[in-house]
Amino acid sequence: MALSNGAYQSLEDIVGTEYISAESVILDSYAWMRANELRTKDRSGFFIRPEAVVLPGSTEEVQAVMKACNRFKVKCKAFSTGWISLAQPSGAGVINMDLRRLNRILEIDEKNMFAVIEPYVIGSQLQAEVMKLGLNCHIIGAGGSCSPLAAATSFIGNGADGIFMGYSSETLLALEWVMPNGDILRTGSLGAGLGWSCGEGPGPSLRGIARGTTGASGALGVFTKCAVKLAPWPGPAEMPVEGTIPAYYTKLPNNFREYTVTMPSWKAYTDAYYKIYDAEIGYIGHRQFSKLGEDLSTAFFALYRDSSKSLDDLEEFTRKPEIQDLTDELRHYSFQLILAGMTPRDIEYQEKVLDQILAATRGHRVAAMSEPTTAQFVLLYLLKLHCKHLNHVYAGGKSQYFRPDGSPDYAIEYAPFMIELLKKYQEKGTLVKTGGDSLMGTLSGIGGGGDFHFEQFVSYNRNDMESINAARELAEEARKLATERMPGSPAALVGLPPDVMLTAIAASSQSIRYHWQWKIKQMLDPNEVGESAGYPMLKEPPKE
Repeated sequence: MALSNGAYQSLEDIVGTEYISAESVILDSYAWMRANELRTKDRSGFFIRPEAVVLPGSTEEVQAVMKACNRFKVKCKAFSTGWISLAQPSGAGVINMDLRRLNRILEIDEKNMFAVIEPYVIGSQLQAEVMKLGLNCHIIGAGGSCSPLAAATSFIGNGADGIFMGYSSETLLALEWVMPNGDILRTGSLGAGLGWSCGEGPGPSLRGIARGTTGASGALGVFTKCAVKLAPWPGPAEMPVEGTIPAYYTKLPNNFREYTVTMPSWKAYTDAYYKIYDAEIGYIGHRQFSKLGEDLSTAFFALYRDSSKSLDDLEEFTRKPEIQDLTDELRHYSFQLILAGMTPRDIEYQEKVLDQILAATRGHRVAAMSEPTTAQFVLLYLLKLHCKHLNHVYAGGKSQYFRPDGSPDYAIEYAPFMIELLKKYQEKGTLVKTGGDSLMGTLSGIGGGGDFHFEQFVSYNRNDMESINAARELAEEARKLATERMPGSPAALVGLPPDVMLTAIAASSQSIRYHWQWKIKQMLDPNEVGESAGYPMLKEPPKE
């Protein structure tokens, strides 16, 4: 459905001729998103075109756009940096509100340790500024090119630094919220005229309504500003970087240690996690490079740190004896841990604690991964997450499936069948044979530990129909297995058509929460202006 002339003119009057378009070439650029070929019938990378794209330059313009959408009964999908398909319209009759003009760091409060940002500030930009003040910011697993505001207000938000800095929802303080009807709500201390330091009250917190666990993905309006918590940074104000893309290095400060540790079994692996939680050590903890696959990750890790080589040399690297030995040593039960001492005695204490944990779990530090240039590379990679495009390196296509979230004992229970399923599809010859264990996950999504998850990565050729179809079939079988073995988990709902999803959530043990989401949506957005992909709802309450 094309946008009416009246609606287009009204939006153009708000943002100006330069900042609105309905040209096909522009709309197509917004219709493309990674892994879209797994969702479209023709297996192309292009999904649903928006009816138009508008780029507001202020909160007042965002508010005016939302009011115009209500007046003309047009749906609106707001997004900032975009990373997944939920950043796009899921049907016709939707305009995209591109927030890239709202790109300022408005305030950094060094004493109270928070920053006020707009939607298009990216993690790397914010981090570079706050490090000058001895502070750091949470960066989600999608990488430093993504928006901390979007993660804090609207999406999931775990990252490698979660064990120290917390999940994105934990970092959210006060926010400025343009509601679907165009009203502006300022939460917590901001609403009382007392600044940005507190996101709660007066009265009950609105955090659960605004974002809940995984966010409303734009279904409940637009967050134009927010304050996010910052964390101590005991490193240098600036980090001189050496090397060339993607092999960047930085000198390891004396109060930092980077280790890859490996365990003898999944049981020992989870025991180590619990002991790390209890001891309260670790600045960054992640199972990062396993995403490249148990058979190829070590070779590829070595390859992309050799600027004289290319991807064509991967097979040569896999044949090197030292690479084969390291591959076997890291297989399955390894993860990366970065310790940061706030004082010299603190880093000594953390090292002694890690020694005791490794002795108790029969684990060990992997010597080859502690070689100086390797440690310098891993530190920079995990601290900044600046090369996340390497997820796509083998054949251009990357997706993930399953996501058991919970305690380490719960999540690890599913590792064996996740591995076997990927192996089964790789043996058909249509997917990249990386090995069955491409499981990546943070040490903890919650600050201090406790919440652990795995994501199983699959690499496919996005220019080959057979490979695309294999990845799609794998995702569907994974969803069916998740329904059987992980009932009620998000993994059981991923990729379902809307009508099938409604049936699935109605049958779930927690279906009442989806009914409350519908009630909240009706209360805040009676004209259904906020595009609701990623915000499942049930109109009817569950039967007793």
